[in-house]
Amino acid sequence: QVFTFNTVEIKVQPSVKVRNGAPMSIICHADISKNTDFQLNYNFTIFKDRKLVFMTVSDTGDARYEIPVAKSSDTGDYQCTVKADKKTRSSDPVHVWVAGMTKPILTADKRDVLEGEVVKLRCELPEEEPPLLFCFRKIKTNSTPKETCVPESYTNFSVLEVSVAEGDHILQFDCFGRRNVKLEWEDSAHSNKTLVTVREPFIKPTLTTVPSSNVTEGDQIQFECSTAVVRMHDIEIILQKNKTILNSVQDKKLLRYSTVATLEDSGEYLCKVEQGGASKTTKLNVVVSELFPKPTLVASMTKLDKNKELILNCSINGFQKANFSIIRKNSNGDIPLKSSQTLKMRVNVNDTGSYTCKAEVKGIVKESRPVRISVYAPVSKPTLSVAGGLPEVVLGKPLQLICHSVMGTPPKTFRFYKGDEVEKIVINDTYATFLDENIRLNDRRGYRCDARNNHSSGVKTSDILNVTVIVPVRDASLGSVPYGEVEDGSETAFLCSVKEGSWPILFRFFKKTDREVLLFEKVEHADRAMWHKKTMKRQDTGTYYCVASNRANVDVRSRPITISVILAAWKKGVIAALVLITVAGAGALALWWFLRKKKKGK
Repeated sequence: QVFTFNTVEIKVQPSVKVRNGAPMSIICHADISKNTDFQLNYNFTIFKDRKLVFMTVSDTGDARYEIPVAKSSDTGDYQCTVKADKKTRSSDPVHVWVAGMTKPILTADKRDVLEGEVVKLRCELPEEEPPLLFCFRKIKTNSTPKETCVPESYTNFSVLEVSVAEGDHILQFDCFGRRNVKLEWEDSAHSNKTLVTVREPFIKPTLTTVPSSNVTEGDQIQFECSTAVVRMHDIEIILQKNKTILNSVQDKKLLRYSTVATLEDSGEYLCKVEQGGASKTTKLNVVVSELFPKPTLVASMTKLDKNKELILNCSINGFQKANFSIIRKNSNGDIPLKSSQTLKMRVNVNDTGSYTCKAEVKGIVKESRPVRISVYAPVSKPTLSVAGGLPEVVLGKPLQLICHSVMGTPPKTFRFYKGDEVEKIVINDTYATFLDENIRLNDRRGYRCDARNNHSSGVKTSDILNVTVIVPVRDASLGSVPYGEVEDGSETAFLCSVKEGSWPILFRFFKKTDREVLLFEKVEHADRAMWHKKTMKRQDTGTYYCVASNRANVDVRSRPITISVILAAWKKGVIAALVLITVAGAGALALWWFLRKKKKGK
């Protein structure tokens, strides 16, 4: 008995898109070929979204899964698996869409609320499966509904808390559901409408002023804010101006606030009544008329020299009768100078600062704009120096100069000169620096600086600073007389010289061994130095070099020379004579021995 699966497929009746509530059939068909006509049992399994929904055993090649009333939760991918004997075959998945969602049910925990309270709404889709999107609508008369949507991934209902605002008298709520099918959104019908009646916990407050809303500076003004409430508990009344709280009361329905009116009190006032989440406001604009304008402080001079006379005068345009006082501003508090309209004083540097005056009429005090007074002490003669200390600079290196003026009121203006040309202008308090990066050998080396401030004495100039330019040592060389070979015991002169370099120059002579050995050093106001070694010995054979340096602190090393110490000529003669005498003695002894032996033989 041989058989094989040709195909396994799923069919949906009436179609793959079915309306909600209509009957639906999922049919699984297996097409099989046999070698003979024999009985075969088939195990059918139908899955929806990979979850088992139906199983049956049949001796025919078809199985039918009936859904009498299709719901939106029946939407999904259906697949069929057929098993016969030891063979199994599965169909391709087929997507079924049950269009249309059930109507949601909306309930509210309250039907009668006060402004500021919270209504809890619950929207449910009993026959739908998550994930779902629930959209709640708040409907007011003659206005567009406000919609709030809440996603729910694991439940078929959603709960939303809605705050009841001021002016919400009669509210209606409804909701609808939404789901995503193959990247397409499908909405349910809207739920039943739920009606919620809103009552005011208190009326809009009343804000008044006594005596009226138009007052003059110096008048006493009283604000009154009142309301009517349903219940007194937790009621709060707040009076504000420009977001600043002026006064507040709790568990009372009347607030009073009094003050002496000033120009700054003009503006918009806000009375706010709050209870729970409810809030109502009333605004009132108050205009305070000016009693007198701000005073003006006039100075005879704003910039003056030390020990000069300063006159400060305070006045009010078109107004004479006032109590005046002149004040110096200070970070630690104002300093009263004189209770008068005019102040005369001989100033010192410490009198630099800001001054104002105050005028008082009927208890109203006004202050003028500040006037800045600057008192200057003359600058002292500046000193010019090199940042490194000594008035010298290495050729090619930058030179930094410091101009310093100890005395005098800042800010000070410093000017640097190289020769007669201005190189730099700096404004600072006590000193300034100048960096000359273009040092050449033939430069004018006379530098000076001057300093000045706003004092009438003018400019003070430093002494001329002459700077020495140090030329670094270059191209050291070493020679000797005699050169190369030197007789033992003779005198040798070593000469170390340089091509250029500022004097004095330090010359050092070395012999190169396992370590550097300093043999001789000498400071010369010249471009060369000589070292005489009186007696050369055999152990003096070796390599010699010299090093030259000056205040530029750059060591320049010469090429090495090799000295070989050989025997002196007279020592060579003595050695030759000794050799000849030794050879002659040996010959005579040999002749004597030969003659003697010959004689004995005879």
